Amino acid sequence: MNFIKKLKNWQELINNRLDQALPAAHVQPKQLHHAIRHSMSAGGKRLRPILVMAAHEIFPGDLDPMPAALAIECIHTYSLIHDDLPAMDNSDLRRGKPSCHKAFDEATAILAGDALQPLAFEILSSFYFDDPELALDLIQILARTSGSKKLVGGQMQDLLAEGSTPDEEILSYIHTNKTAAMIEASLQMGFRIGGKGRDMEKISLIGKVGNSLGLAFQAVDDLLDITQTSDQLGKDAHHDNQSGKVTWISLKGKDEARRLAREHSDKALESLTSIGGESGFLSELIDYMLNRKF
Repeated sequence: MNFIKKLKNWQELINNRLDQALPAAHVQPKQLHHAIRHSMSAGGKRLRPILVMAAHEIFPGDLDPMPAALAIECIHTYSLIHDDLPAMDNSDLRRGKPSCHKAFDEATAILAGDALQPLAFEILSSFYFDDPELALDLIQILARTSGSKKLVGGQMQDLLAEGSTPDEEILSYIHTNKTAAMIEASLQMGFRIGGKGRDMEKISLIGKVGNSLGLAFQAVDDLLDITQTSDQLGKDAHHDNQSGKVTWISLKGKDEARRLAREHSDKALESLTSIGGESGFLSELIDYMLNRKF
């Protein structure tokens, strides 16, 4: 199966399984569950759950990585709902549809994001119940990544840095924690479920792949924000500049952002090569992510 066909097949499978895992729209309170489904079904690349699947494929194991993929997408979607809120990034568009607080209201959006967080851990604890050591490891990875020292901390620093003079140390902190940490966790969770999931050296290496890939992804994202339209992005274009956000563009310009994207992608591929196993799809995915239009 070629890369694009496999990517689309996985996206379709993930969407189908997400639909099964979410509370039905008719379940009370209906407005809350409609809001959750609005944000979760809005589309998106499903990059993080695909990374879970790709990492598991390096050394496949007997257990299904899909529940971990669903869990990480729940946390990612919650973070998008909350990031879009007026008190945060104040974005009207997400994944080509009105942001949750625009489609419903601000309170409903807050609660929809709140509900997706425990759902992620319910999925992990339910599906990996028969392997408590694995379940605990997966829960720890995701909880640590989505807490105040990683995902939430990165968002906090992003807000604090708005309108400030660009600072490379602060920007690196934001990108490492707000973006790269979740990509790193996706790969570590998928690898942990696989056949060599207790190999700590390889777990560390797959973490390095995720960190480098996340930094490359963010550099490309910064470029796309200024080179594409809202229709192309599926979210508000030029939003970073209008909000006074610190980005690689505002700090070092477009050419340096392009160079950094390539440099971090090369580092990700180098670390991946050291792991061995069946990493062909993940290698192609790293190239695919770098070569998004910018």
